[in-house]
Amino acid sequence: MSAGVKSYAAVDLGASSGRVMVGRVSPDSVELSEAHRFPNRPVRVPEGLRWDILALYDGVLAGLRAAGRVDSVGVDSWAVDYGLLDADGALLGNPVHYRDARTEGVAEKVWATVPAAELYAATGIQYAPFNTLYQLTAARASSQFARAERLLLVPDLLTYWLTGEQGTELTNASTTQLVDPRTRTWSYGVAERLGIDLGLFAPLRQPGDPAGTLRPEVLAATGLTGPVPVTAVGSHDTASAVAAVPATGERFAYICTGTWSLAGLELSAPVLTEESRAANFTNELGLDGTVRYLRNIMGLWLLQECVRSWGEPDLGLLLREAAGVPTLRSVVDAGDEAFLAPGRMPERIAEACRASGQPVPGTRAEVTRCILDSLALAHRRAVLDAQRLADHPVDVVYLVGGGTRNALLCQLTADACGLPVVAGATEATALGNVLVQARAHGLVGDLADLRRLLTRTQPLTRYTPRGDAGRWRAAQARLAAR
Repeated sequence: MSAGVKSYAAVDLGASSGRVMVGRVSPDSVELSEAHRFPNRPVRVPEGLRWDILALYDGVLAGLRAAGRVDSVGVDSWAVDYGLLDADGALLGNPVHYRDARTEGVAEKVWATVPAAELYAATGIQYAPFNTLYQLTAARASSQFARAERLLLVPDLLTYWLTGEQGTELTNASTTQLVDPRTRTWSYGVAERLGIDLGLFAPLRQPGDPAGTLRPEVLAATGLTGPVPVTAVGSHDTASAVAAVPATGERFAYICTGTWSLAGLELSAPVLTEESRAANFTNELGLDGTVRYLRNIMGLWLLQECVRSWGEPDLGLLLREAAGVPTLRSVVDAGDEAFLAPGRMPERIAEACRASGQPVPGTRAEVTRCILDSLALAHRRAVLDAQRLADHPVDVVYLVGGGTRNALLCQLTADACGLPVVAGATEATALGNVLVQARAHGLVGDLADLRRLLTRTQPLTRYTPRGDAGRWRAAQARLAAR
């Protein structure tokens, strides 16, 4: 390895797959390669939908074995889900999947004690039925919960297995709806009123904090030579992805695309107004005192589920055929909870179009175009709403993540937003993970310096708005009138 270059392993777990990426970083370069990818297949058992956390951990070990010598390891994953440990530190059961039905109707019970408006004013987190707060409320009566001595969010659980040390990384903790975004610590008042024992959580960690070193058993399983430090990163994958937005100023919006689309702004303070709550924006915590002010949109989950139900046809051909379908023929609300659960996605999209009096997409290409138009429309609404609610105008939208490979979605987003879209940092989450580790080890400076490195090293594609913006306004009005 060249002098001045260090190697970092990013363990990045998504809702459908996990992977271990290796970043080779110097003050002037960052190169990313995939060491190992493995499936993430949730399992439906009699008691509900569960994550196969043991298979994921095995994939992590295989990935570290394939990565070879590294100077540090960092772990990120999706948010809100957790594992419960007993007094001996043993896992009490596979973590419940956020799409499990156990939280149905739970929010209303919580709001009877802490009204929704008060909850938002205290935590700034948007309503989603799977928020950790609602999961904990649903789990409280279970025998497993009664035996629990510790709760670890998914990336913290894997970090614990790697190191033997327990902590709760802040960016992910902020998604639990139990953190005050102003103080950046626990919302003790909310927890007390709802009877939630914050002692279940391990002490808070910041991105860049040391998280231990790989245990001897892990070194033996991976063939690595110790000591190998583990570094806390933005362990919520969106926090890592936003850190890797290749922005050059402050007047930007971002869209992190993948199974979900997370669209919003990077702010210095949360927006806790009632209008913000009504618009279902969330205030999650990011690097260096920032706030990720964003809206969750169903994202490419809609297309992933359709492709799965169609028997995995060629996606490239499907997108080329979709490009030939007329724009905005039919659209659905890409944030609708009706699309949250798996199964029958093409039929559910058709049903939504029928119910709203729009043409029902009949071919796979028409369904695909409906999804992409609907996502672009949801991106437009989120970007416009965020600017208005935060009083923070933007000049450009940065689109990062897996959706950057979808040129049609990128162009439609530019058309819908009426703003240039700069697409790049396809592996934004892994890049953010790696660069936070590099920064903790002195190779990279502040957040602005980190982003300058990305703009120099990552291929970026600019999409200029085209067409009549009035068509997108009309489509938005059509959806609002449902």
